[in-house]
Amino acid sequence: MEFGLFVQGYVPAARSAVDPMAEHKALMEETKYVIQADKSGFKYAWASEHHFLEEYSHLSANEVFLGYLAHATERIHLGSGIFNPLAQVNHPVKVAEKVAMLDHLSEGRFEFGSGRGAGSHEILGFIPGVTDMNYTKEIWEETIAEFPKMWLQEEYPGFQGKHWSLPPRKIFPKPYGKSHPAMWYAAGSPPSYAMAARKGLGVLGFSVQKVSDMEWVLEQYKTAIQEAEPIGDFVNDNVMVTSTAICAPTHDEAVRIAVNGGLNRLQSLVFRYHDTFPRPEGIPEWPELLPEYSAEIIELLIAEELMICGDPGEVAAQCKRWEQAGADQLSFGLPIGVSFEDTLQTIRLIGEHVIPKIDTDPVHRTTRFRATTTP
Repeated sequence: MEFGLFVQGYVPAARSAVDPMAEHKALMEETKYVIQADKSGFKYAWASEHHFLEEYSHLSANEVFLGYLAHATERIHLGSGIFNPLAQVNHPVKVAEKVAMLDHLSEGRFEFGSGRGAGSHEILGFIPGVTDMNYTKEIWEETIAEFPKMWLQEEYPGFQGKHWSLPPRKIFPKPYGKSHPAMWYAAGSPPSYAMAARKGLGVLGFSVQKVSDMEWVLEQYKTAIQEAEPIGDFVNDNVMVTSTAICAPTHDEAVRIAVNGGLNRLQSLVFRYHDTFPRPEGIPEWPELLPEYSAEIIELLIAEELMICGDPGEVAAQCKRWEQAGADQLSFGLPIGVSFEDTLQTIRLIGEHVIPKIDTDPVHRTTRFRATTTP
């Protein structure tokens, strides 16, 4: 199992209330997290694309963010988590160009994750009047298979669809080196996992909450991937899942950091904006928040395998559970309201004590898949 980092430009209100530079500092700190993750042996870093989501995610122009990191890092793969390819948000040709350009700047280290947006607040900002959020699925389905054609064909033959069109054009730049970046889809339901697998896409499993969720994920995905008809140049047989992670020299210190991390606010914001997610019983309507997390709640979340938290040995054992469940990649959602110093400590400790015990392959999984293609 490989390891990744996920950043999203989280700027909690409590931070903005006391620091007029809070947004700037949060974004710059996140570049430093990725740079440290590169040094610490993480293989992937994912950056979100969200719009209008106050506090929850101020990282909207992630292609700029990733372009900076392409120069500031050496080995880590940089992924869009996601680029939104809906024509009303980003014209598909512009997305194809960004992907290829980032592939060049990173010299083959870019990962193309796509998706349809967080929920109605985000989607309705670009597509007013939509009453059925499944409408965006129709646009994404119409678009996603066009990207490999834009990258691999000398001249793209053009496209005439329901939602966008383009006459024949030569699209530049072409991707770096062989083939094109690995393609991923941010999936949130069992049918979405199976759909992605049939198209040969890896899955960004932001919806997987705990280890036991992997059973239905793998059943839907790994079965369907066997009969994939890839829309791209190769099958990206990959399931990435995300989890909160806090690692400290001692268990008690890790729990203390978690208690002070404002996790209840971030979780409340998830359900404020991701309103297409099923709302579990007990989740209040915004602006009411979930209760603040006590040490007892943190211990319960650890016991229920809903977060990774503890000393290096405990964190290694918790990560091993995800590997045993079949995850191809475990990505840690950072930051989560935890201080800059404590977040860097988590990255360093995981890099020193956890990754070497689990990920012993020096080559990225997606690099191996990309290398199988024939020019």
